[in-house]
Formats: sequence, structure tokens, C-alpha cells
Amino acid sequence: MRQYTVWAALWVAWNVFIICFYLDVGGLSKDSDLLTFNISAHHSWWSEHGPGCVRREMPHAEGAHTTESHSYITVMGCFMDYQYIEVIHSGTQILAALLGFVYACYVVSAITDEEDSFDFIGGFEPFPLYHVNEKPSHLLLKPVSLST
Repeated sequence: MRQYTVWAALWVAWNVFIICFYLDVGGLSKDSDLLTFNISAHHSWWSEHGPGCVRREMPHAEGAHTTESHSYITVMGCFMDYQYIEVIHSGTQILAALLGFVYACYVVSAITDEEDSFDFIGGFEPFPLYHVNEKPSHLLLKPVSLST
């Protein structure tokens, strides 16, 4: 449970950061290279593949196509800006993590309640469901003598 709690907290924190990043909150900017550490030209997948988006790629010149060359891509007709899709996606992840945490707490509670309610025969309850007729206590204290 402890590991799941740490994971859920980190996951929620990461998704809050993503929401702040795409909504330009607190000095963060979606136009910066912060998520790619300034070493890549990658960007949000949703910016080109969002609902309704039409993606057009300009062809490379003959002989200029290499593994490091980048083509110019235009995107038109998107129903929703990609940053709002990212925010909705991160919000859904936060909701899933919080629901998972609540459910995990419920499962742990149910398991510990079940362990606490275990009753062996002749358990701690004053009137158990299964009752063994015992001999009167005065017989237990009677000395036994062996005849020789």
C-alpha cells in the first residue's frame, strides 16, 4: 500500500505539472522545450493527430531526405486545440489515480477488518456460537490419587 501511495502521489504531481505546462500557468509555457530538455524537436502527439485535424506534410527535395531531416507539417481543421486535449487527458489520469487510491484504501480496510473479526472456536466472545459443554470447575481441582 505504501508503494502505491507514493506512486499515486507522484503520478498526480506529474499530471498537475502537465496541466500547468499546457495552460501556461506559473511561468511555464507550452511553446518551450522543457519537456524535451532542448534536445529534440518533438511535441505533443495531439497537436497533429487531434480530433478533426488534417495533417499535411511538405515533401522533401530529391536527395535531401536523411534520418535527421525534418519535414514541414501543417495542421488544419482541429475541433479542439491540442493543449486542451492534453489537459483533459491529464485530468482523467488524476481522477483515475485518486479513484485507485480510494479503492486501495477500501480494500486494505476490508482485509484488516476481516482479519480482526476472525473467531476461532472458543474465541474471545463471551457467548460463542459454538459452545462446548465443560465440566464443572470443582471437578478440575479434585486431586487424583493412584492406587498401588
